[in-house]
Amino acid sequence: MQQLDGLYKGQEMPLQRDVDAISIPFGKSVTLTEDSVVSIMQAKGSTVSVAFEGRLFLIEGSDLDALGLESLPRPTLHEEASEEEIEQFVWDQLRTCFDPEIPVNIVDLGLVYGCRIERLLSGERIVTIRMTLTAPGCGMGDVIAEDARRKILGAPQIAKVHVETVFDPPWSREMMTEEARLELGMF
Repeated sequence: MQQLDGLYKGQEMPLQRDVDAISIPFGKSVTLTEDSVVSIMQAKGSTVSVAFEGRLFLIEGSDLDALGLESLPRPTLHEEASEEEIEQFVWDQLRTCFDPEIPVNIVDLGLVYGCRIERLLSGERIVTIRMTLTAPGCGMGDVIAEDARRKILGAPQIAKVHVETVFDPPWSREMMTEEARLELGMF
């Protein structure tokens, strides 16, 4: 994302307005207030992880103006999209979802086990994502699932997104793509 290219880890920025953020790893919505100085921890996909007062928070792409950056529009898909375009859209959106503490998207990390798109008689679609977490006790599961849900619902043809978190088979680093292992130094 071009708008995030200029950010680097540790960069401090005052918030230019109040902004809703998601606390990490608890997944609760909080409001960070204008003039609070946050430190950039990670800028991946369409979100930015920031540190404030010793805690981590996730700021959505649509709220990047609070950091003085151009906000990112909600991802969408044209009305006449083909089945292949809809499926590609879903996978593309999943590739913009990150665990706020890991700089690899959830698809390349091997967390997404499957994606099923069902078409209703109305023409709308329901998307079911089967995914896991790097550890069963990971507190970010709900945050990652909600991030995926919001992004996929940008397609007008998709009426509902269900994210099912499973732990069988258990995740292992062998599930990561080669690029992800290189990025994380896990050869």
